[in-house]
Amino acid sequence: MDFVRRIMALTIKEFIMILKDPKSRFVIIGPPLFQFFVFGYAATYDLKNVRYAVLDESRTVESRQLLSRFEGSENFELTKTLLSEKEIAFMINREKTRLVIHIGPEFSRNLHNGRPTTLQVIVDGRNSNVALIALGYIGSIVEQYNQDLVKNGVVSMDGPGVMLEDRAWFNANLQSRWFIVSALGGLISMVVVMILTSLSVAREREFGTFDQLLVAPFNPGEILIGKSLPGMLFGIIDALLFAAGAVYWFGVPFRGTVPTLVLALGCFIITIVGVGLLVSSLSMTMQQALLGSFVFMMPSVILSGFATPIENMPHWLQIGTLLNPLRHIITALRNIFLEGADVSMIWPQLWPLMLMAGVTLPLAGWMFRHRSQ
Repeated sequence: MDFVRRIMALTIKEFIMILKDPKSRFVIIGPPLFQFFVFGYAATYDLKNVRYAVLDESRTVESRQLLSRFEGSENFELTKTLLSEKEIAFMINREKTRLVIHIGPEFSRNLHNGRPTTLQVIVDGRNSNVALIALGYIGSIVEQYNQDLVKNGVVSMDGPGVMLEDRAWFNANLQSRWFIVSALGGLISMVVVMILTSLSVAREREFGTFDQLLVAPFNPGEILIGKSLPGMLFGIIDALLFAAGAVYWFGVPFRGTVPTLVLALGCFIITIVGVGLLVSSLSMTMQQALLGSFVFMMPSVILSGFATPIENMPHWLQIGTLLNPLRHIITALRNIFLEGADVSMIWPQLWPLMLMAGVTLPLAGWMFRHRSQ
């Protein structure tokens, strides 16, 4: 009970310091609100290439000629040739590919008989930016293919040629706002938690109360727990509020469950608390703590897949992004919102977060004890 009372006393003290400090109050309210509306309305993206799979049930000269145009395009990268329709759902759901090109068995026969023939493209709507640009590329390839069919006399000038039929999973209308806003909770909570926790120990040093804290009846672990709880609480509250705003203000569908959302955000916030406390333990002033926070946050955002597709990055950098906690929470949030993912489906994102928390928190505790001696 003494342990709990000491932590509660330290936590209440930290809450009071945050709420009394105008800068800390602004961090909780100002930047998250600004980011929510700016990213929600103004964020845009570019694309370089797209992973795709092929299901060719025609296996004719005409179908191979069409598919060769995709293989020869620098905008596409063939990942797998499918053997049955059952494989389509697995490839899209597990994000093995961004789209699947499906050519039916009557493709060549319909072309030669002057009947309309369809090229079906199934895209992953969870990343609406990639899907929209990819469909634009595909439309250009199909249009050029139809022109070549007319030149070669396969179809007449007024013949139907190949018609493109696209279908987006998880985001039928390919609204980019769904893609952007569904992940904002992770980004916003990172900013709040990172700044609050990074300032916590540095504030004590700058105000000259750090030595008083050390001689108080608290051990280093209790001090770090007491200083991390306010940031965690404000971070989870901000994330949940903006998740509700995504649903009720921007109309983003929420197909998952609240417990799954809270679990994912909790794992992420604990990881960020470890990073923030590590920065704070290394900083002697609040200015150093803020600089260290932004040094961490800016690359995290760039390498998270929030602003640019990770597939566009060099392979070595793609591997490096696996160490970025923001990448994992953004993927988890989009899957929860748009796909309705449960805990088992986002487990590949949760265990790296827990592993990183298991490294950053003990390291922050060790640094705090080392710097306090």
